Amino acid sequence: MRIKLQKLTKYYFLILFFSSFLYSQINATENKIILKIDNNIITSVDIENEVKYLKVLNPKLKNLDKNRIFEIAKNSLLKENIKLIEISKYQLRDLNEKYLENIMRNIYEGIGIKSMTEFLDYITNNNIDIDTINKKLEIEAKWNQLIYQKFNSKLKIDKKKIRDDIKLNKKFTNSYFLYEILFSAKKSDEAKNKYSKIIKSIDKDGFENTASIFSLSESGKTGGHLGWINERSLSKKILNEISKIKKNEITNPITIPGGFLILYIKDIKKIEKEVDIDKEFTLMVRDLQNQQLNQYSNIYFSKIKKNIEINEK
Repeated sequence: MRIKLQKLTKYYFLILFFSSFLYSQINATENKIILKIDNNIITSVDIENEVKYLKVLNPKLKNLDKNRIFEIAKNSLLKENIKLIEISKYQLRDLNEKYLENIMRNIYEGIGIKSMTEFLDYITNNNIDIDTINKKLEIEAKWNQLIYQKFNSKLKIDKKKIRDDIKLNKKFTNSYFLYEILFSAKKSDEAKNKYSKIIKSIDKDGFENTASIFSLSESGKTGGHLGWINERSLSKKILNEISKIKKNEITNPITIPGGFLILYIKDIKKIEKEVDIDKEFTLMVRDLQNQQLNQYSNIYFSKIKKNIEINEK
């Protein structure tokens, strides 16, 4: 009886050993290295986690097939790691908590959530913890800080004209709820081909998912969401194109520094009230600064990407 018990015990441990071995091998197989970016690696598990994160930012991504979502997540992590490599080269100041709270608020309000409490419940239900989001927002915030330091002196804003325009038209103005897609192309034929692909994708998958697939802008993570923008803070070139279309329509490609911009008007509202000139002036200057800094950000990112070693496994 003792011999049989010893044999059974031996077999039991052998089964446990091989089960553990096989389990570890399966996990090792599943967690493959997908990309190497200089000394940083992106694994298949990293991409799975990024998919969860991006679906939180843009719930409509769930309508795309797995392969397309996988590519979107892979490209998102590629961009994030390139930015992380670059910001690590600089001594950047600590981030203001209020600033990060404002970024977080813009994110959850953009997907229709009214409070931080609701947002925490929402991400918990989607298996995302707040620390993950905070880390990602910190990378983006420090990248924005770097871009501001490098290009702030190059911003061109006619503050006198802005204030004069507000005084002249202080009762009536339009505000547009906008989404964007930014893409690049070296030649006109390439731009036409990309634009054609984007239009086909919009027809098939909607503007927001298409922004996540094609847009070079950071807003692509949230489906191209820009939110309400006063017409006074738009350049003449962009306002001219927007004025040609109606609600639920898209513009033709607009040439801007760093590429081509497509805008989608989700809603329009006319503001008919006496405005606080100083407050309106501050908001408009900020919006114009952000637009120009975003353009510098895309140009700078394209430049540094060329010097990064990227290997796909």
